[in-house]
Amino acid sequence: MRCTFCGCFEDKVIDSRQNDDGTSIRRRRECTKCGRRFTTYEVIEMTPILVIKSNGARQPFNSNKIKAGMIKACEKRPVPAEKIDEAVSDIEKQIYNTMKMEISASEIGEMVMNKLKEMDNVAYIRFASVYRDFTDATSFTEFVATLEEKGKGGK
Repeated sequence: MRCTFCGCFEDKVIDSRQNDDGTSIRRRRECTKCGRRFTTYEVIEMTPILVIKSNGARQPFNSNKIKAGMIKACEKRPVPAEKIDEAVSDIEKQIYNTMKMEISASEIGEMVMNKLKEMDNVAYIRFASVYRDFTDATSFTEFVATLEEKGKGGK
């Protein structure tokens, strides 16, 4: 590791600590040449995952897009921001645990819908109305009716 002060490549690690969520390690280092201390962070390098859009285009996976969609769906609903962050983190883990290099946008959409369904029915319906691209009121009404049937018949 290059010293940020003098540029020397020789240093020693004084202290190592894992962060709270276990995703990185903080290391305090001391330069052997100038004696000054600096901090570095070590994180796991994630293999980039490509999202295959409905039109066939591919783009890098971005969990911020999932979060933005969930925030929009949960707007003016009693869903805490922590629950949204937790859901996004869970979805991201699910995606990386598939061990695929590519994943379809529809698979991600289904994961988001499942999480929203657990959190808030109104947010779920809002997201589904955009995601499923209902063409008319009848298709939307049918979707809501299937939700009501599932609710009455036991999940």
